[in-house]
Amino acid sequence: HVQLVESGGGSVQAGGSLRLSCAASGYASSSRAMGWFRQAPGKERAGVAVIDTDGSTGYADSVKGRFTISKDSAKNILYLQMDSLKLEDTAMYYCAASYFSSVEGRLKERNFGYWGQGTQVTVS
Repeated sequence: HVQLVESGGGSVQAGGSLRLSCAASGYASSSRAMGWFRQAPGKERAGVAVIDTDGSTGYADSVKGRFTISKDSAKNILYLQMDSLKLEDTAMYYCAASYFSSVEGRLKERNFGYWGQGTQVTVS
């Protein structure tokens, strides 16, 4: 089992920044590809960014150039730095751990089997 706990969400004005964190623990939690997904009201959950154990990353087109996914491997913490936030970034953000060590930059939800509770990001 893998436990994921998100933090860092909140309210921010358009153009501002937030950094989300995800503390991972449990079985093989340091050996999995990780990702951030989000779900806005009335919308399906969608991939935002992923990072493999080798550091390779992938991003949704809507956040490229604005968001950066990274990890502190020693502390087993995943981050999502969000800059130049837009109204459409408002969503519940979820941290996820994959079944695999690599997802090769793909944002497929079906490859992620472990989920945090989510943290709300509201841009106004």
